[in-house]
Amino acid sequence: MSAATVRKLAIVEPVSLFVLIMAYIWVLRFRVPGLWLAILAVMLLSHRLRRERAGMLGFDTNNLRACLRELAPALTFLALAMLACGMLLDSTRPIGADQALMAWAAYLPWGLFQQYILNGYFMNRFAAVLPRRAAPVVAAALFSGAHTPNWFLMAVAFAAGYCCARIYRRYRNLYFLGLAHATVGFLLFLVVPDSVSHHLMVGPGLEVREARIARRYAGPHYAAARYGAPSGSWPPNRRFRLGVREK
Repeated sequence: MSAATVRKLAIVEPVSLFVLIMAYIWVLRFRVPGLWLAILAVMLLSHRLRRERAGMLGFDTNNLRACLRELAPALTFLALAMLACGMLLDSTRPIGADQALMAWAAYLPWGLFQQYILNGYFMNRFAAVLPRRAAPVVAAALFSGAHTPNWFLMAVAFAAGYCCARIYRRYRNLYFLGLAHATVGFLLFLVVPDSVSHHLMVGPGLEVREARIARRYAGPHYAAARYGAPSGSWPPNRRFRLGVREK
């Protein structure tokens, strides 16, 4: 078997996992809520078969200090700039400091988990089979695609995902990337108005939210016509709420 054939076969795994993740976001999570555990198990099995330990994936504190020393100033500047923009534009959410701190702390595990998926799994798989410059781009593109149909988040996810993939390649530390992800993600929620960020929602949940807003401000007839709900049945029935419009 030629090297080109081996590379083509090797890329099937991450592409198939991405398709499964998208299917879970859009359809399967409503029917089989616990399926995400099976998807995670497949990823862990992939690491096991390749003998990739946690430290090799980036769950290591050895180079965390170097990451913080070189990248924390840039992250701090970005955070302050986002806060300043929010105050200047008067778009900051009216929440207390204690609530903000708790929300940011709660975001940390989710940020770390997303960085593991983006870099610990997908970036590693693509780096093994794609040219050096292409791997971060492809990983960032898939990360962006997972945020459809929220165009704001898709743009942010592609730019941030590419930067994170480059940082991961250099420092191979998921802890700093998880911290940065949680910080930027929380600040997007804090300072970007929902009219732009769509409350950071993705998948069919975004369509449901948009439909509810349309109903509130434009009436049920417009909302039903705009979002495809069956005539005379508003709010949308269960099939519409799941993102499957009636034929």
